[in-house]
Amino acid sequence: MHSVIRLAVHCTTGAALLAACSRPADAPPAESTAARAAADTLRPVVVTQSVLNDSDDPAIWVDTLDPSRSLILGTDKGDSTGGVYVFTLEGRIDSARTRRPMKRPNNVDIVRGVRLGGALVDIAVATERGSMSLRIFRLPGMTPIDGGGIPVFDGDAARAPMGIALYRRPADGEVFAIVGGKGGPVEGYLWQYRLRDAGNGTLRGEKVRAFGRYSGKKEIEAIAVDQALGFVYYSDETVGIRKYHADPDHPQAATELALFGTSGFVSDHEGLGIYPTSDSTGYLLASDQQGQRLQVFRREGAPGAPHTHDVIATIPVAALETDGLDVTASPLSPAFPEGLLVMMSTDKTFHFYDWRDVRKRLPR
Repeated sequence: MHSVIRLAVHCTTGAALLAACSRPADAPPAESTAARAAADTLRPVVVTQSVLNDSDDPAIWVDTLDPSRSLILGTDKGDSTGGVYVFTLEGRIDSARTRRPMKRPNNVDIVRGVRLGGALVDIAVATERGSMSLRIFRLPGMTPIDGGGIPVFDGDAARAPMGIALYRRPADGEVFAIVGGKGGPVEGYLWQYRLRDAGNGTLRGEKVRAFGRYSGKKEIEAIAVDQALGFVYYSDETVGIRKYHADPDHPQAATELALFGTSGFVSDHEGLGIYPTSDSTGYLLASDQQGQRLQVFRREGAPGAPHTHDVIATIPVAALETDGLDVTASPLSPAFPEGLLVMMSTDKTFHFYDWRDVRKRLPR
């Protein structure tokens, strides 16, 4: 009884205490919005060493013989002092394999099983805006195998190459590069190139199609291919995510299969990545750049509607205004036993996230 009387007296001493008096005696203090957001924010396990100029887009190379020796590639968009950096899983720069200087490399992607000189090799391909070309490197040594660069967009400087995604067609092993640029038409914005052995230790490229709608509002930079299901996704910035068949010879190759993510983003739709949980299920991750968060969609779409992709989770991240991201489901090390998510951060670094931390924020 006495305690109740004292509580009543204290509650008359100030409006700030009235709210506390209105809670049950065993209720915890109300948590601030900022505190809740901080608690929910995805935190990296590793933050890499800094690049020189402007970090942009990562790609993950998995060493199948020793996954702990896998590599993370990341571009630095310096106009004359940029490059493709190579990082260890601990975030250290591998100077021997880093390739710089380059002329404003923008995005980079990796694919396995490219035919070269009678062997199947792994390659990384980067867009180099300053030379209007694709630069190709053989992994893991990052040896250049492009003969000085493969020209794209017929040398049209207004279409300076930015986005890149690689697709290996399961039926015949043919490898293609899908390239987006700084500008382009409302139809046929993306150009697709077949990469083939030139017979002299290098690869050459030949254009096989132009495809893809474009809103005309900003640009198309982020591109990702679902190798197993054969789809290509790309971010039409401020508008949404578009979906097509990756195979240029598919009967519906010219048909847009979906435009989704048209609401819920603060502004720019950016980096894209696929995390598989089976041959046909998993997650499509998209960077909500100005929102500093991930938007997560089901890879397989909705039940009975494989091209209907609705947001299933929104995850705030510590990475600052992410342009590019990549993700793998391959176990890499004790720090990343279920895979790794890499996101670029505007402080010239890349953030490495443990997939287990992402999984905890996804619906069951």
